[in-house]
This record gives sequence, C-alpha cells and structure tokens, in this order.
Amino acid sequence: MERDRPNALLVRGRGRKLRPMTTRSYWTAVWCGFLVLTIGLGVRQSFGIFLKPVSAELHVGRELFSFGTAVSMLLMGAVAPFSGRLADRFGSAPTIAGGGAVYVLGMIVTATMHSSAMLILGNVLVGIGLSAATFGPVLGVILRVAPPAKQALAVGICSAGGSFGQFFIVPLAAVLQSYFGDWRPTMWALTILAVLIMVLPLGLNDRKEIAASKKGSGGSQTTREALSEAFGLRSYVLLVTGYFVCGFHVAFVGGHLPAYISDKGISLSLFGINLTPVELGGWAIGMVGLFNIAGAILWSSMGARYKRKNLLTLLYLLRSMVFLGFMVAPLSAASVLIFAGSLGFLWLGTVPLTTSLVGFIFGPVHVTMLNGIVFFGHQVGSFAGGWGGGLLFDLQGNYDTMWWISIVLGFVSAALHWPIVEQRLPRAAALQPA
Repeated sequence: MERDRPNALLVRGRGRKLRPMTTRSYWTAVWCGFLVLTIGLGVRQSFGIFLKPVSAELHVGRELFSFGTAVSMLLMGAVAPFSGRLADRFGSAPTIAGGGAVYVLGMIVTATMHSSAMLILGNVLVGIGLSAATFGPVLGVILRVAPPAKQALAVGICSAGGSFGQFFIVPLAAVLQSYFGDWRPTMWALTILAVLIMVLPLGLNDRKEIAASKKGSGGSQTTREALSEAFGLRSYVLLVTGYFVCGFHVAFVGGHLPAYISDKGISLSLFGINLTPVELGGWAIGMVGLFNIAGAILWSSMGARYKRKNLLTLLYLLRSMVFLGFMVAPLSAASVLIFAGSLGFLWLGTVPLTTSLVGFIFGPVHVTMLNGIVFFGHQVGSFAGGWGGGLLFDLQGNYDTMWWISIVLGFVSAALHWPIVEQRLPRAAALQPA
C-alpha cells in the first residue's frame, strides 16, 4: 500500500504520474528530535529548583523569578510562529541549531547573573532560543518524514522526549543542588548539557521533504493565505484558545510544585531512602515526566484510532479531576507522588494530539508555522500560570487560589475542544497520497 512506503510525500516524476518519494529512515529524525526535546525542555523544567535559592540571593520575593520564567515562556510562544516560518522555508535543522545557540547564551547569562536585569535577560534569551528548539519545529520534521501509518507512533515517541527530560534532568538538577549547596554549579552543568542542542539537528534535515511538498502539493499558497484560511476556521481558533489551559497547568506545576512541597516541609523516608523536601520536589517533577513517557505515546496512538478532539476533551476533564483529588486529599509524600504520576499520564499528551490535528486539517506546507501559533496560545497560558503562581503567593502567602483556578480552567478547556470539527480541508485532502 502507498501509506506503507518509506515516506508519505509524493513528487511528480518526468511523466504525469506521482511517485512515492524515498528518503532516509525517519527514525533518525525521531530519536534526534527526542534528544533535542529531552535536553531543551528538561533543562527548562528544572528552573523550578532554583526559585527559592535565586530569590533568596537577590533578596526579592518569588514574583521576580516567576516573572522572569513567565516572560521566557511567553517569548517562547510569541516567537514560535516566526521560528516555524523559518523552518517551513529554510529547513528545520538550521532553525533548531540556531535556536540552540541562543538558548545556550541565555543559560550562560543566567549562570553568571548578579542582578534582576540579568535574570530577566537570561530568561528572555532562553525563551527565544527554545521557540526554535521545541515541539513545533521538531514535530514538524516528524510529520514531514514519517509515513502516515507510522506518524502517530513517531510523534508520540518524539514528544515523550520532553517528558524523559523531566524524569532524568530535573531530579538530576535537584541532586546536584543538594550536593553543591549552591545553584550556580548546577546551572553551569545544565548549560554544558544544553550545548548538544546545537549538534543534534544534524539528524533533523527536512529540506528535501519541504521542497517536495511545495512542488507536489501546490505550494503556491502564501503565508498570508494560510493564516487567513486558519483563522477563518472556528476549530483552529478553539484549538489556540484551549491550548492556553495546557500551558497554564504545565507552567504552574512545573515552576511551583517543588517550592510548594518545600514550603509544606514534605519529605520522604522509605526503605532506607531519605529525600529532603527539595529533593522530593525534584523527584515529583521527575515522576510527572516518567509517567508522561507512556502517556504521550498512548494518547498519540489513540489519536490514530479515535477523534483527537474527543481525546483532548477527555484529557482536560481528567486533569481537573486529578487537581481536585490532590486538593481534597491529606497532603503527604504519598499524595504528592500519586498526584505527580497521575498528572504525568495527562501532562503532554496534548502535544501530539494538538500538533497532529493541525497537520491533519491543514496539510504539510505551513504546518510548523500554524502549530507555532497554536503553541503561542499555550505559552500565553504558561505566562499566566508561571507568573500568576508567584504573584498570588507573594500576595496571599500560599498557592491555594492557583490550585482552584487550575481545576476550573481544565473544565473550560474540555468545553472548548468538544465542538471542534475534525475534518481535513479540501485543499489539504488533495495533497495526501492515495
């Protein structure tokens, strides 16, 4: 069958017939993308470990650090459509490598900072760099090079890289923080690791696929026409709006759960293993990442069999129930780990479902740019969740209001995803292989 050929793209040969395009194995791109997301998102998620020590060193409240990370997330989303446009036009490999260089520069500024201004600048650079080295450009490669029959699995495995980074890098950062007793050596260790983001894009070269899709798919559609088509579609607007909630949840939990656990003095002693509240906070984020490895693959696999918009509705409903259970249950090390595991199963399953849904509706030509705009909605939510957590803590001295806001927003997002029409546009349908 055509869909089982090495690549989904068809190109026009010397005659009138379209023939399948053959390329290298798409698994090279899957695993290189997996590692880019592992490092980029894993290092970024570890910033919650530094909230308390950095705030103490600068003699400021938690709002400043939270604002810095929130600005980083907002810029990560705001620049994502432009990074996506660069990837769609010039290829994903140079775009991701360039983003990796800016990311590393931001880490260096953060590791050497001694003022609030440098803290903000470092976060700005990290956010801009990560806009080109995160899900949009990376998964755009996978959607282009993987055959249709394998796309769900390939996107799920690649997306799980961000979760593996949480599982591996965040607890590592917490252990290093306890070992050194100082946040700067830990930040330098993470900076050295981030250098790999500049090298791994060698396996993410999709320029041939981009050229073929434009030739064989009527790539005459301009950027302006693509944007007009997308925003004229109610379902696309609902996706952008609903993705806000995912960003809110991820930023609040990732940025403030370690501090929340530390504030409550929750530690763990089990089978001779003793974890301080700081270490338990790091392992809680790691648990989120561990369970999301299975969650991302499972949710994306189900997306090949069931309507993705229905799965997204269910996922957000379950998130709200997990938040609610965590709030009403007695707080303990056990409840923290159960919460982390349950939420992890639902953590970034939204990414492959949302990303592949955009590709399904609109086709491959402008998919990275359009996913970048959807991702901007996610990052606006990240800004609100990250900064809002620090702001409300400084005002109220606790995170209680933020937990309840998270519960309500989950139900709102579920309601937004339900009416989405999961149907390929006629133009995009004409681009698909037989």
